[in-house]
Amino acid sequence: MSALFYPLDVSSLSRPYEKFSLNVAEEVPVSLLFNGIFPYGTMMMTPADLKDFAYGYCITEQIVGSVAEIRSVNIAEADDGLILDISIKGRALTQLMRRNARLQTGHSSCGICGSETVPEHDAVAAAPLGEGPRLSVAAIRNALHELRKWQTLNAATRMVHAAAWADHNGNIHVIREDVGRHNALDKLIGARACNPEVFHEGFCLLTSRYSFEMALKTVRAGIAVVVAISAPTYRAFRTAETMNQTLIAIARQDEQTLFCGGTRLVI
Repeated sequence: MSALFYPLDVSSLSRPYEKFSLNVAEEVPVSLLFNGIFPYGTMMMTPADLKDFAYGYCITEQIVGSVAEIRSVNIAEADDGLILDISIKGRALTQLMRRNARLQTGHSSCGICGSETVPEHDAVAAAPLGEGPRLSVAAIRNALHELRKWQTLNAATRMVHAAAWADHNGNIHVIREDVGRHNALDKLIGARACNPEVFHEGFCLLTSRYSFEMALKTVRAGIAVVVAISAPTYRAFRTAETMNQTLIAIARQDEQTLFCGGTRLVI
């Protein structure tokens, strides 16, 4: 497994300032292989929590209907990167092979690129999200206050995204980090799917903008409340609104903007 970051002496780049060093995050190609026979594509990502990523990616890309359809996940080293060999049940594999797999090199910033079709905002899931948790503004602000403490990789590198899960009191329980914002979210969704007892009713906290792809992933994972540090795109906002998701964005410790789903908030 690769290191997560490497120290870099940048004194030659920083003159006439004082000599200093910094850490740069690792980014490796991770190839997805299903049942040892079906290559699906390659993602550029941080080489940590890869099994969580495999589970989350399979759910958000609708490769499986539930984690019960995933038999195992094995990680192997390749000449330049890693291979995630994901074993899924026969029905899921048959459906996957019938689909037009992207079979392209992915990027840290975009996972939907290369798809032949883009779903409309009102057709991203079977039904709108259910009632979900009721949360106070104080809980949301508490999670925003605690977030930085949990971002250990970002503290070392100052350049990775995070997706975190907080309970109804705003206490963070799990965080996943990655150079790609959608990878971090898939990792969190995978961890949530595999350990439901840890993820009691709460909300998802994102350090990135809320794009359409991020909305697709959270809705497909059944996440009713999302808090994002940056703004949403219009398509992401319309998706959240249509699918009955509470979306709070441009979120800071002292001020947040409610875009939709205010019925879940209590004073």
